[in-house]
Amino acid sequence: MTAERIDGKAFAALLRERVGALATQFEHKAGRKAGLAVVLVGEDPASQVYVRSKHKATVAAGMESFEHRLPADTSEADLLALVEQLNADEAVDGILVQLPLPGHLDDQAVIAAISPDKDVDGFHVTNAGRLAVGQSGFVPCTPLGCMMLLTDRLGDLSGLEAVVIGRSNIVGKPMAQLLLDANATVTIAHSRTKDLPGVVKRADIVVAAVGRAEMVKAEWLKDGATVIDVGINRLPPAEGEEKGRLVGDVDYAGAEGVASAITPVPGGVGPMTIAVLLRNTLVAAYRNAGLAVPEIL
Repeated sequence: MTAERIDGKAFAALLRERVGALATQFEHKAGRKAGLAVVLVGEDPASQVYVRSKHKATVAAGMESFEHRLPADTSEADLLALVEQLNADEAVDGILVQLPLPGHLDDQAVIAAISPDKDVDGFHVTNAGRLAVGQSGFVPCTPLGCMMLLTDRLGDLSGLEAVVIGRSNIVGKPMAQLLLDANATVTIAHSRTKDLPGVVKRADIVVAAVGRAEMVKAEWLKDGATVIDVGINRLPPAEGEEKGRLVGDVDYAGAEGVASAITPVPGGVGPMTIAVLLRNTLVAAYRNAGLAVPEIL
């Protein structure tokens, strides 16, 4: 058996196309474009790449992109003042402060300052609480993208056993909550889990989000499991290579002989994150304008 490759890149392209069409409809109804503000503090190279890609994707989807690039020595007071300004700006529907922030700034204080109704990253404690009790809010983009891939592949998840490896606030915990809401039986595993391979072996669905290259081995997996690999790790370059190759948290080469379906790295979960960010921004725009959110979002 060779696992089916779950093509996140293709799914994300379809989602972005749908968002673009609905963004045009929103502009006709609201008399303005949906708007996403992205704040970048400092010059972290990876963050700069992410911000550029988000800007391009936002514009391509027919939405306004407002970029705010601040020097690395920006004070917390000045950053919080900018966030408050964006909260009050009716042209801005979503606010994203690119993490990590420079060390002298408190990530949690900045996230807490964002209006929960503009928190399209889904990191605000209010949105975490809304997710926990089943209310409508914003869900972090990566786990929501994973959920879309899973339901597209499997349909009804009721009664399936799911193991989420990783317990971060950004991926692991919200992923587990989404699976629970879909009536899966959910285990959150982590570095202190006893007999991790044995726990994973029970799972019909495995979501790996630990940030350790190729940690999950083929022999850990149940025959026919569906595997969502959130990890992205760069291996040391082999002889003759300029850069090491990118791999996930799952040993893909081994796992594809056991799993029924698996996301590749790259080209799996990664493209979904920005597509879902655009989706969340458009949902925020409809809500902020007092319009009904289209069901297909």
